[in-house]
Amino acid sequence: MKKTLFLRGTCGLATLLLAVTFAVADWPQFRGPGGSGVSGATGLPVTWSKTENVRWKAALPGRGLSCPVIVGGRVYLTANSGSEQQRLHVLCFDEKTGKKLWERQAWATGNTGCHPKTCMAAPTPVTDGERVYALFATADLFCYDRDGNLQWYRSLVGDYPKLSNQVGMAASPVLYKDLLLVPMDNVGASFFAGIDRRTGQNRWKADRPRDINWTTPLVYTNRGRPEVLFQSGQGLYAYDPETGKKRWEFKPPAGSSSIPSPVAGDGTILAPGGGDFLVLRPPEEGGKPEVVWKSNKLRSGYASALYHQGKVYALTGANVLVCVDHASGKELWRERVTGPFAASPVLADGKVYAVSEGGKTSVVDVTGEPKVLAVNEIGETILATPAVSGGAIFLRSDQHLWCFGKK
Repeated sequence: MKKTLFLRGTCGLATLLLAVTFAVADWPQFRGPGGSGVSGATGLPVTWSKTENVRWKAALPGRGLSCPVIVGGRVYLTANSGSEQQRLHVLCFDEKTGKKLWERQAWATGNTGCHPKTCMAAPTPVTDGERVYALFATADLFCYDRDGNLQWYRSLVGDYPKLSNQVGMAASPVLYKDLLLVPMDNVGASFFAGIDRRTGQNRWKADRPRDINWTTPLVYTNRGRPEVLFQSGQGLYAYDPETGKKRWEFKPPAGSSSIPSPVAGDGTILAPGGGDFLVLRPPEEGGKPEVVWKSNKLRSGYASALYHQGKVYALTGANVLVCVDHASGKELWRERVTGPFAASPVLADGKVYAVSEGGKTSVVDVTGEPKVLAVNEIGETILATPAVSGGAIFLRSDQHLWCFGKK
């Protein structure tokens, strides 16, 4: 029996544009615009604490590894609560004041068992400004409009009972035109789906290898043609986002990373490998990608890499920020920072912000020779990647959503 609920809300039936245009200040998905981790925002604070440069702080109802997403002056976030993480929360805050505008709660329909480091609110929501789409590790998928009216709901484990969640799922959905692209890699009924943003119904569904995986899909352009790339421990797979047809695949000898996500840069794909970090040039349909270069100096545990203005930045498992030349792979510099890291770094205004699990943010000037400008501590556990918007940086801890910016 299908577990799909479709409601006619106040703005959910407007005709969708084929593409969504965001302002520079927006941060609509995991790792921001295009999943790049890079923002064009300026004027971000360099230093902060529990009392310095705090624009606002909002209490959260439970844990979460999901990141805040921000469009149109609203900040969306998910959380979970309850003794078995069975209560699911979607929240909306005013970007300027931190006032909670609405909160919606639901009971999980899927299994809530997971590794103790993660939780059910691990996938990051995505928003087009009119709606927010929130996926949980229980395979519950919600669509609300910007005022909190439920547009539709899917219990994916109800639709596909062989879905399995043994250690926790964290891959986040992304948007392409009028489709919500939903990754569901697991050891059970593993698939990748293109879901109609208006109705919640499948447009296409592609079977995936059964494997535990936490990477988020990457939408990019290959020779003028849109593709969506999905990385798993077995390799990289590119699909047509309109139809779900597989266009090409690449399986490195040592496999690929199943935690850090790939990123696009100047016509290439930056892919954390099971062994080496790879820079690939995607092929024409049916072909094989070209390995531009590979390196064992950019290995990371959890953090995804950054590409900006011809340079690649990566946080290694040894708590070192490494910068290499994108064209050649030549190392340009390395700088030790305060770790360990579960969150991915972000880059804005010539600075890399790297947030440790202990709640310490290293701010590194990367405009020339690297320089650690500050290490800012708030004393709360942070596993979520930060967001950047409106001249502020947003940090999500286990207890609070913080907004730091010059007042």
